[in-house]
Amino acid sequence: MLIFDPDKPLSPQFTDTIGTVVRDALDARRTGGDADVLIDVALRHVAGGKRIRPAFCVWGYLALAAPPTNPAGLLRVAASLELLHLSALVHDDVMDASATRRGMPAVHVELADAHRASGWHGDPDAFGRSGAIVLGNLLATWAADLAETAIDAWPDDDGTPDRPDSRPRARSLLSAVRTDVNVGQYLDALAQAHDPGQARHDPEGAQAIVRDVVETKTALYTVTRPLQIGAALAGADDAMLAALAAFGSLLGRAFQYRDDLLGVFGDPSVTGKPAGDDLREGKLTALVAHAMADAGATDADRLAGLLGNPDLDAAGVAEARAIIRRCGAEAAVEADINDARSAALRVLADMSVREEARRALTSLVSVATDRET
Repeated sequence: MLIFDPDKPLSPQFTDTIGTVVRDALDARRTGGDADVLIDVALRHVAGGKRIRPAFCVWGYLALAAPPTNPAGLLRVAASLELLHLSALVHDDVMDASATRRGMPAVHVELADAHRASGWHGDPDAFGRSGAIVLGNLLATWAADLAETAIDAWPDDDGTPDRPDSRPRARSLLSAVRTDVNVGQYLDALAQAHDPGQARHDPEGAQAIVRDVVETKTALYTVTRPLQIGAALAGADDAMLAALAAFGSLLGRAFQYRDDLLGVFGDPSVTGKPAGDDLREGKLTALVAHAMADAGATDADRLAGLLGNPDLDAAGVAEARAIIRRCGAEAAVEADINDARSAALRVLADMSVREEARRALTSLVSVATDRET
């Protein structure tokens, strides 16, 4: 099928199809009441997604099975991960006080602006945050419903191995990914609560904190669980799920480290977020951990003073970037990305998967590690 192109796993046909499933799922939730504005907001924000999590889910399935004659169920399960992702982004922007997302005002900002424009009573910003939290919760609920109804209707004659535990396994993994993303959000907040200067005095401890966040918040919910969910529906055994976990952990790490670099050095016109937002938030990332450990005392003290300043201007961002580059942290993270990418490809080479899936997953490795957004 054209939507399952192993050479272009994120083809316009695939991303548009997932987008249609997501939009239909959201529109089906309309009641005609005032809360429908939340669906309108969600539809605007879901339009710019890369659909990488649905792609991993689909190619986890296609690693073991041929494309189904009727792919509707598989696409609905995959699309549920896009709804879950949007839920996480909405909450993430509230937690990080991020003003923009995908080149638009973040959900809490959009709702606050609507409050101001309408002249409603009370604090517009508090209203915006409350509305965004509610929308994030709704999206997570709707994501679970979309996946569950698809699995309930899964055909018994879909051509996959006859494993009676396939659907229960998929359900268990879907439950796990919902836990993963929430635990990851907390670990991310906990990492931000640590003084970045800790990385100077205890670099191994700082890197351990970073690894916990990366594995739970990014690797599991971006790569590993989507792959495993799709594979479980295709009858994967324990060995295959373990191999996908090894691959996903490595690729998820590279994916997040690329995100860390983009958060500091990315082009806002491409990333859709202001330059230096991670610096303003004071995030303890792999990049910051390397910089604080490797910079000289003067540079490390200055960088510590810049991190976590919500009013950091363009000059401050440029100064922080210069320190990070001067101490070799940017190059170190690039090396970490290349190492994790190479290791993921070695794991993939050893996996017993359909050749179309091997090509697609190889392409997705490049998408995850070479991206600019």
